[in-house]
Amino acid sequence: MRMRPTLSWTPTQDLPPATADLGPVVDALSTGGVLVLSGAGISTESGIPDYRGEGGSLSRHTPMTYQDFIASAQARRRYWARSHLGWRTFGRARPNAGHRAVAAFGDHGLLSGVITQNVDGLHEAAGSENAVELHGSLDRVVCLSCGASSPRHELAARLEEANEGFGPVAAAINPDGDADLTDGQVGDFRVMSCTVCDGVLKPDVVFFGEAVPPQRVERCRELVREATSLLVLGSSLTVMSGLRFVRQAAKTGKPVLIVNRDPTRGDLHAVTRVALPLGRALTAVAGRLGVPVGDETAERTG
Repeated sequence: MRMRPTLSWTPTQDLPPATADLGPVVDALSTGGVLVLSGAGISTESGIPDYRGEGGSLSRHTPMTYQDFIASAQARRRYWARSHLGWRTFGRARPNAGHRAVAAFGDHGLLSGVITQNVDGLHEAAGSENAVELHGSLDRVVCLSCGASSPRHELAARLEEANEGFGPVAAAINPDGDADLTDGQVGDFRVMSCTVCDGVLKPDVVFFGEAVPPQRVERCRELVREATSLLVLGSSLTVMSGLRFVRQAAKTGKPVLIVNRDPTRGDLHAVTRVALPLGRALTAVAGRLGVPVGDETAERTG
């Protein structure tokens, strides 16, 4: 279950010091069989903010919980108004050097898989095949009554038509694609229902307070079992949905390597934490391995 996020995580004991030495990451990848676990920090260079890093949004924004969403029509109105506005910006985000480096590592047979906590679809857009989206993806919508799934762009078109002229200025866009709007800005925003059964629509993402589907968790556990090491990229590991895989890897003696600017909840299980910007760090790692990383014009579609 994704728990309601806290504003910060404070270490309760001394953590190993961070380093700028990328050698252990290079060594792990050169061996192959590395499983990547990515978090919001890998997408900040694509213009999508982090929750807890420098300038993180949790100081001003509490993400919608599953319980709030299903309990109140007004909460759903607020969510969809904010999410619809955020989608206009969020949906235009493109993979950055970090995403492209991960895809390149996969192309060269250095990875056993990719798990991402992000809902932005940028790993897939960069070319990482079969990445497990632990918390789902914002580019899909699901009906809570009949289970019908549909592309987000179809709902966006319906919302545009039903809310012509809706375009308030948001204070910020958050990692979950939610824009910061006041209730006054939300106004009487019209929410769309399922075209199949008229049921309640929800983005196909795991809200805070909602459980990750068990089969998805088991798939991730299987990937950890198959990997030679676990490389965590841009995650504070504050929520258990990601931390459990770090603990699993460490318990079975698999090296855990973390690239994240700030301390993480998994540092005590890691053999190293590299405190460098991800795009720069992963591009440098790729260079040392002789792995070419494409530029933004090489983004893959379809």
